[in-house]
Amino acid sequence: MRTYPFYLVSTPIGNLEDISHRAIEILGSIDVLFAEDTRKTRTLLQRYGIKVSVFAFHDHNKERVTPGVIERLKGGETAALVSDAGMPGISDPGYYLVRRLIDEGIAFTVIPGASAVTTALVLSGLPTDKFAFLGYLPRKKGALARVLGEAADYTGTSIFFESPHRIVKTLRIASEVMGDREVVVAREMTKLHEEIIRGTGAEVADRMEKGRVRGEITLLVRGKGRKG
Repeated sequence: MRTYPFYLVSTPIGNLEDISHRAIEILGSIDVLFAEDTRKTRTLLQRYGIKVSVFAFHDHNKERVTPGVIERLKGGETAALVSDAGMPGISDPGYYLVRRLIDEGIAFTVIPGASAVTTALVLSGLPTDKFAFLGYLPRKKGALARVLGEAADYTGTSIFFESPHRIVKTLRIASEVMGDREVVVAREMTKLHEEIIRGTGAEVADRMEKGRVRGEITLLVRGKGRKG
């Protein structure tokens, strides 16, 4: 098997069993690991008995830390990057590092695995032949309404990440912008309390408003004019 100086390793989105043998092997063989959340990552490493030096790499320090990563790799060390959960580089600072690796001519590869985007898409029951992942929704109401309005005109399934603290408000705005369009909220996927809620924006908001919303949220919207 070909070896690389750098790896982007997908990690579980919830259930710690959802990790590949290859990912465990790579994490146990590298010199240093960079993680978006070192506490979560250490929990995973302990679960599989992996001992490796772990350093933080996130949105607030990526520009400062990246030159050191490059220097380590050019010095002959091997390294990997993991995100909070799922695939690094998707709506996280891994993208910034990937661009620098390309600029420096440093080889890297991806160890595939769990993804909240595709997991939620299949769980949703919405059409899977055409979809767009649009990342985290904006916090401000005007920007949020604009993004949801653009999604309302898209013929494929739209997928977003949203905070549990804002999801009810977001669903209310989605109802205003999209009318009775079907939406799906996927919560705590792969975990004990996994929940998939389907309905119009207003219906799902009413249901979620009855209790305290917790966990990671993925929001999906049926495409314009799509049936079945």
